[in-house]
Amino acid sequence: MGPRGRFTAQESLEALNFTLPPTIAAVVLNIVAFVCAFFSPEMGTIFSMLALFVWAILTVFSVIAAVRVNRGQPYRYALNLRLIK
Repeated sequence: MGPRGRFTAQESLEALNFTLPPTIAAVVLNIVAFVCAFFSPEMGTIFSMLALFVWAILTVFSVIAAVRVNRGQPYRYALNLRLIK
């Protein structure tokens, strides 16, 4: 393992634990939006916007983390389930 091996593994695991639940939520919201679009286009739009909001928040926090980690500083997400050890 190289000099950054342990640090890189730690930060990538932190990022995986942060991105996995919102990604699953966004996929489910998109599926629900697709199904709702046939019965109520307004509800489909609402679920699509919720999925977009989840992706936007995920992107913002991921960019912040990437900048910090690129500087060599560890980053801990404020809301992280840490499901995978």
